Amino acid sequence: MKTLLTIILLSLCLTVEAKEGLFLCTKVPPAIQLRMAGKSCPEGSEVNFDDLRYLVVTYTDFKGHRAFGEIVCNKAIADDLIYIFKELYEAGYPIRRVRLVDSYGGDDELSMADDNTSCFNYRNAVGSKKLSAHAHGMAIDINPLENPYVKGDIVKPAAAASGKDRTQPHAISKKDLCYKLFKSRGFVWGGEWRSAKDYQHFEKK
Repeated sequence: MKTLLTIILLSLCLTVEAKEGLFLCTKVPPAIQLRMAGKSCPEGSEVNFDDLRYLVVTYTDFKGHRAFGEIVCNKAIADDLIYIFKELYEAGYPIRRVRLVDSYGGDDELSMADDNTSCFNYRNAVGSKKLSAHAHGMAIDINPLENPYVKGDIVKPAAAASGKDRTQPHAISKKDLCYKLFKSRGFVWGGEWRSAKDYQHFEKK
């Protein structure tokens, strides 16, 4: 059975078998909007799909294989993400997986625990009653298991305790290509925050 991603690509006359990287930016298709309903777009959320964009990106997974991923983001950073993911792909930068958080029922904990790179999710910030930058599609989390949120003894996802060791493989640092690319496009890195470290997190104001 074809995946929804494959169907969308075929409907746009694109083939997922192309050897070169595929990078697509479009308005959020109705099928994706339905997929997001009740998950990344919970009932009562104030989401304007005109402000969002649906991206298809090519990336290199942890086994060195070419893979395709989906991202929903704010239209204000769509061009940034396309540029960054193109550069990462061309450099062979490893990313575990890139799926919409809706594949996990909109549950950020489940998405992080699966080491999933994701962007839009209408939710509050960790430990806050205020909306996260993810709720506006203005933040993305990269390889969460290797780059956890750390505040004192709190580590999210819980399985990422080893991610506190910033010398481990795939740990983002200031010398990392991912860091350099996001910073070059005006993003803030959670790994530079004072009260907590969110090593997976990049956001743009």
